Amino acid sequence: MVTGYFWLNDAQWQKLEPLLPPYVRGKRRVDDRRVISGIVQVLRSGCRWSDAPLEYGPRKTLYNRFVRWALKGLWEEMFAELSKNGGKPREALLDSTHIKVHRSASGGMRRKKTVLIPGKMRGPSAQAVAVETRKSI
Repeated sequence: MVTGYFWLNDAQWQKLEPLLPPYVRGKRRVDDRRVISGIVQVLRSGCRWSDAPLEYGPRKTLYNRFVRWALKGLWEEMFAELSKNGGKPREALLDSTHIKVHRSASGGMRRKKTVLIPGKMRGPSAQAVAVETRKSI
């Protein structure tokens, strides 16, 4: 196994293996330990699935396994089961995601509506007044 990448060790694998779903229909799954290690590597590094190291096998296999098991809720079940037996966490993680949004995507801000004063001339020289509109009651 290549160093510098994430690989499940024997103790981790012994806890995880009984929680995996049984093989169903047709072809047997490829090496579960290698694929799950690859999925964890992608999630930890934040890289795209297409940039996953080839040591973990076909990238499409990593992606398909992750998505299929996520849709079935298998990841949540495995994490819930593993967390029952665990003690206090050794680490606490914070997510500080930064997302840039276009300036027109400020949906929560109040906007001022321009209203023409009745009886005044309508056109370029008409007097306009800014009125604050209510978003909700």
